Amino acid sequence: LPMAATDPQVLALAAQITESREQDIPLLLLKLKGILNRPSLGCEESSKIKEDIYDYGLTQYCLLVLKRDHSQLHGAWATAAQLAEILSHCCVGLEVKEDPEEFYKKFLPSAIDSLLVLGKRLQARFIRAIKDKEKQDFLHWFQIVTDAICWLFGGHIQLTACVLQNDHFLQLLITDDVETAIIMMSVLHNILRINSSVLLQIEEETLHSVLDELVYKLSSTTNPAVGSAATKLLLLVAKSCKQLVQLFTARYKGLKGLLSKQWTGKGFDREVNQLLDLLYMEQSSGKGQMQKQHQAACIIQAAWRGFQTRKRLKKLPQAVITLQRSFRAKREQELQHLTKQKEDEALKLQMQLQRQRAMRLFHERQLALLEVVHASQVGKYMQEMEEKSALTIQRFWRGYRARRIFHQQKQSLKEYKAAIIIQRAACKFLEKRRRRRPLSPWKGPKGLTDEQRLALQQKVDDYIKLHPASQMSEETSKELHVQAQAKLAQFLLRSRLDQRAAQRREALLAQVNTDVELLMNAPGLAEITEKDLGTFMSRSIPVATKARQTHNTMLKYTRCPWWKKLGDEFMEDDVIPDGAINTELETLFIGGRK
Repeated sequence: LPMAATDPQVLALAAQITESREQDIPLLLLKLKGILNRPSLGCEESSKIKEDIYDYGLTQYCLLVLKRDHSQLHGAWATAAQLAEILSHCCVGLEVKEDPEEFYKKFLPSAIDSLLVLGKRLQARFIRAIKDKEKQDFLHWFQIVTDAICWLFGGHIQLTACVLQNDHFLQLLITDDVETAIIMMSVLHNILRINSSVLLQIEEETLHSVLDELVYKLSSTTNPAVGSAATKLLLLVAKSCKQLVQLFTARYKGLKGLLSKQWTGKGFDREVNQLLDLLYMEQSSGKGQMQKQHQAACIIQAAWRGFQTRKRLKKLPQAVITLQRSFRAKREQELQHLTKQKEDEALKLQMQLQRQRAMRLFHERQLALLEVVHASQVGKYMQEMEEKSALTIQRFWRGYRARRIFHQQKQSLKEYKAAIIIQRAACKFLEKRRRRRPLSPWKGPKGLTDEQRLALQQKVDDYIKLHPASQMSEETSKELHVQAQAKLAQFLLRSRLDQRAAQRREALLAQVNTDVELLMNAPGLAEITEKDLGTFMSRSIPVATKARQTHNTMLKYTRCPWWKKLGDEFMEDDVIPDGAINTELETLFIGGRK
């Protein structure tokens, strides 16, 4: 950024915008209007201020604010209209010395597109407005934006073709509203007045769309203001380029009759007569009835094309909104990816620098110690350093492994406890439901009538005759009775044993749940008291003795030198060599039973 001979107000405003929040930037940018409109400024000073504004990025800020949602700005549409005016004034008279291609080929077309989009939104809200005050405000802001567009392409003539070829300009021109249509035709009039050959520089389809809309306005309205503006535009087009007069006579054959019958005597006969004279000069003799038919067909085609274009443009905003939404989402995703990538690279670089700094400090400290230590003690000192390094590595590795296993077991214990609580609640709920379920009263069978009783007795007699029962002796019956009694006694005995086993399992499960809750809620070593020790001590003497022996064995194992445990670095924490600890599970006592 240039630092010499910079306007102090521009410099202060740029610093204030840099330090301000995003929602306060639009109101700060409005101060540019006062800076540009100072009465003491000359031509050279004004150009220098505009260069400073552009170099400090304030012009780009105005463009970015205009691309945002204007309803969320402070001052809403009034602020957007003022920023559009400021943007146009900042760009006119500006001579960019560094990278002019970026300014003329990218920045200015983007500014024109943003102003046309703003004008389209103001036009739509003006049409939808109901109150007169709202309509006047929106029309005033729309006029400001269109004046800014005219001022911008008036200072940069090459933008006239860019304005005509923009789809938003055609959407603004194709409207049934009288006030905005007159304003847009005045914008087109200024374009042709500034650059009369611009119609030959644009595409043929765009030219036909503009001329079709002007002819359609003459044929579809009776408003003198709209008719006068359209007639003056057609006359200016015909005077600026003689080739387009031939296009009028060939494409719009009924234009002469429309002008002479509908628009004569409306207050602008001079322009109508001049346009008719130009059209009649191009008209050749001997066309007769065929020419009239062609004129009628052209009028019908113009009306049909206008209808089709309006129908297509009504569907266009939704597609544009969808495209803009997807584009913004993709751009935001790319920005987030770039930001994350930069943060990762910065973090990686910082970690690398920290490692290098730590390694340098370690080597410096080691060299300093070697200078102090006697030469005969260097070997011993290096051996001690190796042992300390090995112990440090082992300590960190075991701590990491212990924390990882602890977290895994803690999560499994929580899940186990949660499952037990859910199962207990479900069992209680089912038990309460089973107890509350009322017993249905016994209802005796309905009585039979005499006829039904006789029919049923007849069926029973017939069945007995067809299926006679086999005769069984008394001894066989007694034997079957004894067998049934034995099986019943066996079943009752087995059910009692199963009930006792279930009660024992429930007692063991309750004891396990109690131990789990005690382990989960156990205080830290720094907070434990003598009362808490009694909770974790076993009442069984054999169990306590065996636990003490196991603890002493583990202490001996952990106090062994590191070189005796080199082969056990990658063993799990809960695995102890068989040679060090001989665990005999058969000698443990649980609940007083072996």
